[in-house]
Amino acid sequence: MKYTIVGISDRLQDEPFVAAIMQAIHDADAYCGGKRHYELVNRLLKPDTPWRDIKVPIREVFESLSCYRQVVVFASGDPFFYGIGQTIQRLQPEAEITVYPTFNSLQQLAHRLLLPYQEMRAVSLTGRPWTMFDAALVRGEKLIGVLTDHRKTPRAIAQHMMDYGYNNYLMYVGETMGNPMSERVTTCTIEQAAERSEEFATPNCLFLQRKSLRKRLFGIPESDFALLNGRSKMITKMPIRLLTISMLDLCGRKSFWDIGFCTGSVSVEVRMQYPEIEINSFEQRPECLDIIQENCKRHGTPGIQTHIGDFLEMNLQDFSAPDAVFIGGHGGRLIEMVDNIQKVLEPGGVIVFNAVSRESQETFAQAIARTGLTMQNTTHIVIDEFNPIKIMKAVKE
Repeated sequence: MKYTIVGISDRLQDEPFVAAIMQAIHDADAYCGGKRHYELVNRLLKPDTPWRDIKVPIREVFESLSCYRQVVVFASGDPFFYGIGQTIQRLQPEAEITVYPTFNSLQQLAHRLLLPYQEMRAVSLTGRPWTMFDAALVRGEKLIGVLTDHRKTPRAIAQHMMDYGYNNYLMYVGETMGNPMSERVTTCTIEQAAERSEEFATPNCLFLQRKSLRKRLFGIPESDFALLNGRSKMITKMPIRLLTISMLDLCGRKSFWDIGFCTGSVSVEVRMQYPEIEINSFEQRPECLDIIQENCKRHGTPGIQTHIGDFLEMNLQDFSAPDAVFIGGHGGRLIEMVDNIQKVLEPGGVIVFNAVSRESQETFAQAIARTGLTMQNTTHIVIDEFNPIKIMKAVKE
């Protein structure tokens, strides 16, 4: 089976495509694309040749095309820039693919702005979560190119940024790029975009250009966190926090669990240093929810998923399996907690525990021995007048 994927803009096809594309259209047994694409190219198509709209579930669309020998797919811009090209490769890996790309919407916007974009960090929010966008903000990327959708609009994006203090960017919005009748480019501050009374015309895309650098600390002082009942002892001290994170060995890991997050200091610090990792944070005390949310906003760390309730009563299969776990609180049920964690912990995953007493140290060692994990490292640390702490690390082989 052969697919010819043709990238187009929002400009009506008043002139024919190049000869190779016109030949592919002539030879096609079926056509495929979005409804908007059909309006742009329908006069060039062979009559009585079937057309399939690209819509969810996409798998069913391409299953219906599998009976044809040659299919022409029309797509926006570059089909391999967050486009349909990769989807076809995934769904039909044996298919032969020829692609004729054109400029994508972000490239067109950069051209209109005369904006060099070689340092751009491209992010798609089209039907996707905030994850990679949030990571780009936390890293402080100089230039972020964003593909939007009907929910994550420029106004919604600006409000999301305001919620976490990222007003240090200038926003450039491109509406219906490539359409000479309706194309428009708007420059505004993040505050102006968030307060805008009407939405921008769709489809649209945007650039975020950093105007000032937001400080990104390595080791956040305890005084910078909102505390539980104002109690400074109810927070992991900064040197211990950094040593704990070091022992978690988070580089290249995908899913981190913070159990007993309290103020959220460990989760916030992890998000600051490893913005791409998925973080699930667990706490039994409901009053801690407002505290961690406040600390996330203070330090610009969106995307931490919080779960309130008894960890031992939760169905751990509901969460992404962790490859790194920090136990900050256990309610006296450490052995049972470690047993539940090891059942979902990925091979090669680690558990780190801060023991504040000989009893808790021995209990953790006993729990690790019972579950068959390997105790790999223990570090002894004393901070000022506080009690000594043993940071213990176990690995699932």
